[in-house]
Amino acid sequence: MRAGRLAILPTETVYGLGADAANPAAVAAVFAAKGRPQFNPLIAHVAGLAEAEAIAAFDHRARALAAAFWPGPLTLVLPVRDGDAVCDLARAGLDTVAVRAPSHPMAQALLRAFGGPVVAPSANRSGRPSPTTHADAMSETGAAAAASLDGGPCRVGLESTVVALLDVPRLLRPGSVTRAQLEAVVGPLAEAQADAGRSPGRLARHYAPDAPVRLEARAPRAGEAYLAFGSYPPAEGAWNLSPAGDLAEAAANLFAMLRAADATSPAGIAVAPVPEDGLGEAINDRLRRAAGYVG
Repeated sequence: MRAGRLAILPTETVYGLGADAANPAAVAAVFAAKGRPQFNPLIAHVAGLAEAEAIAAFDHRARALAAAFWPGPLTLVLPVRDGDAVCDLARAGLDTVAVRAPSHPMAQALLRAFGGPVVAPSANRSGRPSPTTHADAMSETGAAAAASLDGGPCRVGLESTVVALLDVPRLLRPGSVTRAQLEAVVGPLAEAQADAGRSPGRLARHYAPDAPVRLEARAPRAGEAYLAFGSYPPAEGAWNLSPAGDLAEAAANLFAMLRAADATSPAGIAVAPVPEDGLGEAINDRLRRAAGYVG
């Protein structure tokens, strides 16, 4: 990575394709490997709060959220302090930077050894379901990586929650740190509105398998693969995100099961209803984008 090359690394959320955030050529290689639009900013991963404060301007709200949820699956969008440490290309030309401290021990070890911010967007081709296993990451972008770390299946399975703290706190992308947990620390969250473009994962069609995705499906149609949830009985050979109706289990299984269903070359992928409560907000956000329903 110090030589400008790319590495696949595990985080608690999904596997990332990592590069030196200060190196525009390395960041450009990430965009090229993913086929990612360059107007879509990347998250700078750091070891902890001290490293984050070197590149971003923290206020009391940002420090309170970091104290509550770092290291962990929360990204903060803040005014940039050091535009060289996270290059202009990584920030999509914005005056803000998205930053988080992941909790996975391998990611932490890599970040501390590297000694600087690392961009690490999900290690999939742009728009595809994010990889939550080393094998899936390698199948997507392994050819572009000089090295990889196998940290086992990702515990969370959904990309980080993203909150902007530029005026009022805004929820830009839901994730496993839920709205209720965030509001307990910083009060009511405004919707994304004009700050939406400061976060990754906001494309209308994103996280999408090759097969079309149909939501709120209580049963599959002919030729469809089926992702059940809880009490919705799966058809023969179907997948169940969580037979017990556990949203955390469903989140951890979501991308792997989308990939497994897609690998059967179905006419489509039908997904059972998932409640919107708590972590369900993030799961349904990913599902709607996989189906192309969110702008």
